[in-house]
Amino acid sequence: METETALPTEGPEPSVFGEFLSLIDAGGPVVILLMALSLVALTIVIVKLIQFRNARIGDSAPAQQAIQHYRRGNLSDAIRIAENSKNPVCHMLLMAIRARAQNLPDALIREELERQAGEVLESLRSWFRPLEVIATLAPLLGLFGTVLGMISAFQQLEQAGNQVNPAILSGGIWVALLTTAVGLAVAIPTVVLLNWLERKVDRLAHEIDTIVTQVFTAELFSDPISIATKEGPVLQTARTAHAG
Repeated sequence: METETALPTEGPEPSVFGEFLSLIDAGGPVVILLMALSLVALTIVIVKLIQFRNARIGDSAPAQQAIQHYRRGNLSDAIRIAENSKNPVCHMLLMAIRARAQNLPDALIREELERQAGEVLESLRSWFRPLEVIATLAPLLGLFGTVLGMISAFQQLEQAGNQVNPAILSGGIWVALLTTAVGLAVAIPTVVLLNWLERKVDRLAHEIDTIVTQVFTAELFSDPISIATKEGPVLQTARTAHAG
């Protein structure tokens, strides 16, 4: 009776989570610290995105509609539109319209609006500094881990003496470079997201300044682009003299 020979069975393939844990174990404390910094950065970004979404940052349409109604003399429609929006631009515009309706001095209104706008922008910029620190610190920590790993690899070579195994050096080098890769992986998206958030706040500051200023100024030009491209008297005189 023939006996069947059992074929060797392959072990279970390592899972992604298992490989992730092995990389953390190989990188040591530096990689663990970088992972902690990445979680902090991710938490801050999520909180800021929720804050920006609740404040309707980027939705300037209601403010544009409100200022158009105000300039046409539709004070009630302008106030209604501004009240129904959570955008800080509408909030500043509403304060300016109500203050002017009370015949308060323009200088006093502008000063208070500037203070209120500063408070809003400071609130939106909160926690930007920790993101800057993480974006700056992550590559340095990765480089620090690489230096420590290289030192450890060369120490092992020294201890090996004449029986030098190239695998010891190559294994130590890739483990050392792992920390640099993790540091860059943490820093790059942090820098990108931080710059995107800062751009959002800068654009909001510009919108507040542009919209609120229109409450205190008259509409001198209906189309700034056509005015900018239109020839003035000086240019017309110069062109006529050149033609003559």
